[in-house]
Amino acid sequence: MVAGMSRDEFVARLVRAGELWMTGESPDEVRAAFSPEFTFHAPGVEIDYDGLAAYFQSLRDAFDNRKITRGIVIVEDNYIACQTTIEGDFVREFTQSPVGSLPPNGQHVVFELTNIFSYDDQGRIENEYVQTDNRSLLQQLRAEHD
Repeated sequence: MVAGMSRDEFVARLVRAGELWMTGESPDEVRAAFSPEFTFHAPGVEIDYDGLAAYFQSLRDAFDNRKITRGIVIVEDNYIACQTTIEGDFVREFTQSPVGSLPPNGQHVVFELTNIFSYDDQGRIENEYVQTDNRSLLQQLRAEHD
């Protein structure tokens, strides 16, 4: 674990960053939580901080009553693994769905992710690895998919 931080402080910083992503508040505080070398990794996707910021902007643009929660959290050394739930009401175009732009359907959408975050020695997120069930998400978004 990062020197000088308790497990609870480590987890609280992650929870706070997620909440700020969802609200769009305090962008400087969010940016400070990430290493300049940050990379987001998901199946078929690898983006930097600006790409992740654009994704969260698309969530804020498309969904009302947004909420992010963390379930089981495991901390080991400079890693945090957790369950994440993101939800909201799909009321405007979602430009960054797994299949591209989708029109709103007015439904409440809930999607689950498994995240593993690695941190640098200064306590900043350096990598995020994500697994999610895109099929379930696309069904809720009412997207046509194979």
